[in-house]
Amino acid sequence: MITLCMDTSHQFLVLTLLRDEQWLAGISLSCWKKQSEMIFLQLNELLKQCGLKPKEIGQVVVTRGPGSYTGVRIAMTIAKVICATANLPLYSLPTMELIGAGIERAAVVLDARSHRAYLGLLENGRLIEKEQVLPLEQIQVRLSDGVQRQLLGDLSLLGQPDFYPDLSRSFLLSRPRWQRVENVHLLVPEYMKSADEYLVKKG
Repeated sequence: MITLCMDTSHQFLVLTLLRDEQWLAGISLSCWKKQSEMIFLQLNELLKQCGLKPKEIGQVVVTRGPGSYTGVRIAMTIAKVICATANLPLYSLPTMELIGAGIERAAVVLDARSHRAYLGLLENGRLIEKEQVLPLEQIQVRLSDGVQRQLLGDLSLLGQPDFYPDLSRSFLLSRPRWQRVENVHLLVPEYMKSADEYLVKKG
């Protein structure tokens, strides 16, 4: 079966094509706020590269955030349309679990703007607690607990070079984390930072 995997939740456009449990082709392009302009062009190129046609896609996997309000919606909307129209299975997974796939112990940091970041702590590719969006100084405190972790993501927020794994190949590594979406129409993005409880308090 051909699986189409997509992520546009953050700064990257990530597309992957799998045949059963084999990675066929993929891209991970940094194109902040341009994913919607690039996604169909890049998808067509990937399908052509693999000698496939759109009708050969048998299921779709998409990340559900947290991330950019607009970004999360791009891949998710396309995934929902494809699956609803062709009656295909749809799977989703948290963005953090895509980034931390295949790593024994990881901490993922993603820019949430306004001097805040999303933080996800993972073990063996699974979130061990709900992702949070915190002020940067609190992120530093959380990561100074003495636990040895692989740091991933927008590490420049913490004064280190940014580091991301090959996100295209991470879709295959994250396969145990895929969750079947029973009702395509009910799948919604996880934005998090729109909630009042995550707003930075002043004074």
